[in-house]
Amino acid sequence: MPRYFFHVDGGSEQPDTEGTELAGMGQVRSEAVRLTGEILRDMGGRFWRHPEWTLTVTDETGAEVLGLRVSANEQHDPADVVIPLRKG
Repeated sequence: MPRYFFHVDGGSEQPDTEGTELAGMGQVRSEAVRLTGEILRDMGGRFWRHPEWTLTVTDETGAEVLGLRVSANEQHDPADVVIPLRKG
């Protein structure tokens, strides 16, 4: 069975040096989605410090076979903005 490597880059690279044996692209896609969900769950609120990261999957030759990009865009409610009072 071919081996695939799931590399994460979210401000600092986290290369996968072990890889995972999977039967084909269907399993690769499923594992990529599962791993992405796991990473997001584990990050919790820390996600907002680096709201954009990528998961790149490579094969045994190092060729990229799949990539996922995760990003967030938070819109602030003007009512939530605190304006400091100026001392007079």
